[in-house]
Amino acid sequence: MTRRPAVVKVQIARKELGLAEDDYRAILLRLTGQTSSAECNDAELGRVLDEFKAKGWTPKVVAGGRKARKPQSQKGRPIAPADHPAAKKARALWLSLWNLGEIRDPSETALEAFARRQLKVERLQWADQGQTYKLIEALKAMAERAGWSQDVTGLLPGADAVRVLMVNLIRAQETRLYGRAGFVGHAFPHEYLDTLIRRQGEEIRCLPENAR
Repeated sequence: MTRRPAVVKVQIARKELGLAEDDYRAILLRLTGQTSSAECNDAELGRVLDEFKAKGWTPKVVAGGRKARKPQSQKGRPIAPADHPAAKKARALWLSLWNLGEIRDPSETALEAFARRQLKVERLQWADQGQTYKLIEALKAMAERAGWSQDVTGLLPGADAVRVLMVNLIRAQETRLYGRAGFVGHAFPHEYLDTLIRRQGEEIRCLPENAR
């Protein structure tokens, strides 16, 4: 691969992945020690292209000049959900906010659209993990505004932070439904709390819009 075509491919891949300027520069610096593709040698450009392919980029032309097939997701089929830890946490928050009546669409497509606005990247799966905290913090801010406390400070070592957040969510739901929160014991198993959250979420979604 000669130098110039490799630089062009890097720029094409960057554009098609929808990478923000800061994310693109961070990838270059991590893989090559450079901040510009023009300063990279052939081996460094190859590493960058391999990274972009791992993020889902597919060259439009393969050996022999034939056009590469588009990924199935570009043919109207569902895109596989992002599977890194930050995406899983964002998805859990997104569904919880749906059960609190804060969002109307719990789908992966809606979460991807929200993430795109927050992170300026086309797919959550391609987001630089150093930047996904912006998405998590935006979702937590929505939760706090809706009365769902995200404060888990002061917990003793070994305490179940997830259980605390689930109980806080149930209390926020009850406040929305009944005007006040009832008693929810922290000793209840996760399965019971999850069932209660989903049941109260259904009740909230039955409320008139102005009562949510």
